[in-house]
Amino acid sequence: MASKRIVAIGGSDAGISAALRARELDPNSEVTVVVADAYPNFSICGIPYYVSGEVDHWSNLAHRTLADLKATGMEVRTNTLATSIDVTGKRVMVRDGTGSIEQLPYDALIVGTGAVSSRPPIEGLTGPDPLGPQDGVHLLHNMGDTFGVMQSIAARNPKSAVVIGAGYIGLEIAEALTTRGLHVTQIEALPEVLPTVDRELGALVHDELTSNGVEVITGTQVSAIARDAVGDVLQVRATGPNGKTFTRGADLVLVVVGVRPDTTLAATTGAQLGVKGAIDVDEYMRTSLPDVYAAGDCAVTHHRLLGKTWLPLGTTAHKQGRIAGENALGGTRWFAGSLGTQVVKVFDLVAARTGLRDHEAADAGRDWSPATTASLPDDHKAYYPGATPISIRVTGDASSGLLLGAQLVGRRGAEISKRVDTYAAALFHGMDVDGISELDLSYTPPLGSPWDAVQIAAQAWMNEHHLDVQRRMLGAL
Repeated sequence: MASKRIVAIGGSDAGISAALRARELDPNSEVTVVVADAYPNFSICGIPYYVSGEVDHWSNLAHRTLADLKATGMEVRTNTLATSIDVTGKRVMVRDGTGSIEQLPYDALIVGTGAVSSRPPIEGLTGPDPLGPQDGVHLLHNMGDTFGVMQSIAARNPKSAVVIGAGYIGLEIAEALTTRGLHVTQIEALPEVLPTVDRELGALVHDELTSNGVEVITGTQVSAIARDAVGDVLQVRATGPNGKTFTRGADLVLVVVGVRPDTTLAATTGAQLGVKGAIDVDEYMRTSLPDVYAAGDCAVTHHRLLGKTWLPLGTTAHKQGRIAGENALGGTRWFAGSLGTQVVKVFDLVAARTGLRDHEAADAGRDWSPATTASLPDDHKAYYPGATPISIRVTGDASSGLLLGAQLVGRRGAEISKRVDTYAAALFHGMDVDGISELDLSYTPPLGSPWDAVQIAAQAWMNEHHLDVQRRMLGAL
């Protein structure tokens, strides 16, 4: 069989993973990656740690260097923009940094255009002459945005910053700027920071921010950003939950309120869009267009509990890209699905989640009776020095006992990321909450307990929601 010509649009997780998989399976395949900027295969998730100074040079954020990628045999076109797709003729029109236009023929095309920063309707961010990096106002999502932030820091020598948004990236940026010595005010529109976990757990993250000097203002809507007429100070105007309007002055403002899928190219070509406007794909990452695949943050996500949704996560993008690259060669691998497993470090605290929270399960339209139990087991045996409690919330179906989700918050040394992975593995295989107690987990007093914290939390859920069922079963024997 003749080797295929594969073109991947997008040089981040999905596009590069697709290209690598295609070259891995068929070293004779002609694989071209079209990258809009000069930074293929960079870790966007690592940006806050470059801003903080913990990563000492931006080039260290590259998963692989450009030379590494080219050594696999793929062609990487940097600073090249895909402008249109001719589905009938199987060609992609591209424009390079010099303005030169070229048509790239393909047998299979993979769209991995990712996501772009959301720009909220804040006065000063919108309109004909919006504030931008030259004013010390930044949206943050890619390497170009990152260089803009670092240039502002070098030029303005800021002493204070306002971070608008307290999701994962917002929290990491608040920590990064605090680490650099700035006084940070963080403003979140929702009632608590980190709204992807229950409010009780978000409050723990809130306290960690405050204890490290971050001023946290929640339930507050930012309405305007303006440059002070005197000096070079930015003024952020917001309205709090009490309806009162106030302003905060800052040398730097970062707006990190989320992202939206970048689907302009695919939509213009006629690809069907789905949840949240992302490109609709099946489990094989096929779009509605012939021989066109999509993967990563621009595409819908198949969730093992919810069906089609949209969850822009790097781990998902890597998996989807790998599948798209294989199927572009004629394979039949399907995406097994996401559980939305996430983790974030905020100073010395770690928060994680997987699966569904109580209200998410209730809104899923399934025949579930979701119930959540909170518990506070230690991370290891209390008699060994340094034991710390982990706040765990387990969600299950009270009718069947099926595990639906888990959330954890604990200190950095409490192995939160690995413990949430235990729940994620159990969810992936459709386990009951009770089955978690049967897992053969490791134990030594400095690191855990005979019943690990994840098992103690599962047993707490069983005692609250299934103890009567177990007693009835015993009585029937």
